[in-house]
Formats: sequence, C-alpha cells, structure tokens
Amino acid sequence: MLNKLNRLLDSAGITLPENQKQQLIGYVELLHKWNKAYNLTSVRHPDDMLVRHILDSIVVEPYLQGSRFIDVGTGPGLPGIPLAIVRPDSHFTLLDSLGKRVRFLRQVQHELHLENITPVQSRVEEFPAEPPFDGVISRAFASMTDMVTWCKHLPAENGRFYALKGLRPDDEIATLPENFSVEEVVRLQVPELDGERHLVMIKANKT
Repeated sequence: MLNKLNRLLDSAGITLPENQKQQLIGYVELLHKWNKAYNLTSVRHPDDMLVRHILDSIVVEPYLQGSRFIDVGTGPGLPGIPLAIVRPDSHFTLLDSLGKRVRFLRQVQHELHLENITPVQSRVEEFPAEPPFDGVISRAFASMTDMVTWCKHLPAENGRFYALKGLRPDDEIATLPENFSVEEVVRLQVPELDGERHLVMIKANKT
C-alpha cells in the first residue's frame, strides 16, 4: 500500500514525512477492518480508499487558514483524520451524530496516537463552539445553504466555511443566503480520481 500511496503523492506534488505516510496507511487499514462490521464507507478496497478518501482529503490542506477546525458530519473521519495527520500543528474537532462512527474515530485516535483530534457525538446545531473555529469543513453536507445555516455559530469572526464538492456547484452558490459570500472556488486535482472535485470557500459578510 505504501508504494501506491507514494505514487499518488508524487502525482499530486505532495511531500510527506515517513511517519505521516504510515499513519495514513494505518487509518486506511482500520477503516477497511471496521468497515466490514460497521459499514462506514461504500468504498471497499484499500487502494480505492487511498484515492477517494486520503488524497481527496489532503489536497485541501494548502487552502486551510488557521489552526482550529471542525469537520461537521465527519462520518468515519473524512476529511478530518487525513488532514489532522498531515497538519499535526492544527487541531480538528470531528463531529458526527452517529455513535458507531464516533466509536470508530476514538479507536483511530487511540491506535494512531492522534493527539490533535477530538471526536464528538452531537448534532451540529446543538454543538457549542467555545471558542469558535478558524474553519468549518464538510464534504458530505446536502447543500452549502444547509451548511452555512446549521453551522453559522461555529466559525470565528474571520473564520471560513470549506465545502468539498464534486462538480462546481454554481446553482448552490447562486442560492446562498445573502449574508454569506463565496471567497474562492478552487478546482482540486486528485490523481486517479474519476470526476471533478472543487473546494468552495465561504465567509459570512460583516454586518
């Protein structure tokens, strides 16, 4: 699996230290193992997980600003765990409403010795942001309007929303609530991934 990961990282122009590569592989192995009983992801093969979960998550890292992030609707820890591994000086709160997913996240935290993640079982509307976050990240929300509406209490004054999307979501951008604006839309390059990937960065307008 390491050879495959190295090839993908080279293709993406990403350089990581050896210990981070081992943690990423360890995460894929845990996800593959737990997936059989917990059905955490529809991606079944570890090689596919490297592309669709690991690379698809870490290509976002250069665009993140700040050091405190919350991954809302994280599921099995995506993109939060890969980002926490490659960004060890930042802290990631991993929020999900399903207990089985949070149990998995705690197991990952324990086995990979990840001290910069906090798994939390909660609905996002009920989670207090104390203190608020530099970035609110999600790759599984239904729409960006839902994301900014349900998560509007989470970012700090200069914080951002980072929405990971497939096709460029121009229809969603057009219907964002008027007190939010899109700062940038980045087309992401993910080696060996079919289909497009975009990162939409959103800020609340100052009142």
